[in-house]
Amino acid sequence: MAFTEEEIAYIRSQHLGRLGTVDDNGQVDVAPVGYDFDDKYFYVGGVSAEKTRKFRNVVAGHTKVALVFDDLATTDPWAPRFVRIYGIADMVERDGYMGPGLYMRIKPETSWANNLAGHPYGGSYGYSPPTRTKH
Repeated sequence: MAFTEEEIAYIRSQHLGRLGTVDDNGQVDVAPVGYDFDDKYFYVGGVSAEKTRKFRNVVAGHTKVALVFDDLATTDPWAPRFVRIYGIADMVERDGYMGPGLYMRIKPETSWANNLAGHPYGGSYGYSPPTRTKH
């Protein structure tokens, strides 16, 4: 199943994501990342990307990753929103947002989205649990 139009619009409205990878010792590392998204895969690059912990973790065979896009529509009233993605990463050569080079390609497997419309929590809106999608 694909992302909804609302989820795609929200993802594209964000300038940074947060990428979680795991090293050989099981230590989780989370890093802010720029990205490209082609409606099917996410691509993460960077300056000297092959030297970064996130790339080394995936190259070492730890291909399960998590990617989060989140923000606050407002702080008063409180209105958090997010898309969280669990996926599998590999490395590809491509011409992306950082120019030609090595990129981490992330294939989504499961995602959750919540409150993308930015409604305030509580009051007449209450709380709605995240929607889960298998990709």
